[in-house]
Amino acid sequence: MLDRVDSLFSKVEHGSPQVFAPESLQPSPLPFCLDDLLNMMSARGGSDLHLTVGLPPMMRVDGDLSPVVDFRLEAIHTRTLVYEALNDEQRSQYERTKELDCSYLVPGAGRYRLNVYRQRDSLSAAFRSIVSQIPTLEQLRIPPSVSDIARKSSGLCLVTGSTGSGKSTTLASIVDTINRERACHILTLEDPIEFLHVHKRSMVNQREIGTDTDSFHSAMRAVLREDPDVVLVGELRDLETIAAALTLAETGHLVLGTLHTRDAAQSIDRIVDVFQPHQQQQVRIQLAHTLEVVCCQQLVPKIGGGRVPAVEVMFGTPAVRNLIREGKTHQMLSVIETSAQIGMVSMDRSLTRLVRSGMISGENALIRCSDADNFNRLLRSA
Repeated sequence: MLDRVDSLFSKVEHGSPQVFAPESLQPSPLPFCLDDLLNMMSARGGSDLHLTVGLPPMMRVDGDLSPVVDFRLEAIHTRTLVYEALNDEQRSQYERTKELDCSYLVPGAGRYRLNVYRQRDSLSAAFRSIVSQIPTLEQLRIPPSVSDIARKSSGLCLVTGSTGSGKSTTLASIVDTINRERACHILTLEDPIEFLHVHKRSMVNQREIGTDTDSFHSAMRAVLREDPDVVLVGELRDLETIAAALTLAETGHLVLGTLHTRDAAQSIDRIVDVFQPHQQQQVRIQLAHTLEVVCCQQLVPKIGGGRVPAVEVMFGTPAVRNLIREGKTHQMLSVIETSAQIGMVSMDRSLTRLVRSGMISGENALIRCSDADNFNRLLRSA
């Protein structure tokens, strides 16, 4: 396989594979297979592979997209490549629903999260690389205070951020910490399963949506009959799942979940706003009672290559719980800024620390900060 990959590198660099050639009656044959592309992407430090008609296979390296090889894909090419990763049942599901989430294993190379979808009546796909060795929170450069999540016996812990911000990796690291330190039952509900956990001190059962259960909602209804101590919900995506997560946290379970939100205050608002107006005050009370921590993160290009996380951390202190009950989420930033002594940190302060340490540029920090004036003030008050 490596010889084949090396020859493809040489072909791209020295040869002239058909680059954006005029349309012909017969599509050009593919000079590579799916595993070749994934191996080439991994060799160059890529995190994602995108296959779409009209472009070469594209990879994301340090947040930016670039071609893997100079070969424009046609509809028959994307279908051929993606179908290499699917079994008969998965192909049937995609053809029926026009969308599919699953995982794909390249023997001896790694695992990938795969989303297959249609665009302009053709097949497209995105492959996300999943590291085989689960990193520690320290290796991820997550603030040390976040490790306290692993020692909680109950409550709701949220890891939030945009797509590709490292939420799943952070959650996997937290689960692995619990797995190493506690003798308990960890149950994960994922779509699809990404990181594979082996049993250490804990027993870890991983359920994949669509394979082991029909939906997050049906899996959440069955959770209490499965005697878990810790429940990881891959994504709190709808009212039923969020309501079940809050109930689980109330009944003495530690619930870990993700949201696609930028900061702690927005995370609280997102949960509350899912419910009907007449239910929202009760939800605020539930959330105030159960919330333990919100960890919001985004990956920022690192000077010299790579990316580093900027992380906002908010704990469920009495002051935070009062703001949740009273619906005053706009005041949370002030509480975070004045609670550094217990491990809280705002996104702007996290970005400031990264700039001062020389890890990221001020320009990259400025476009990712929550409040430009506050960020500049923090940067000046070194």
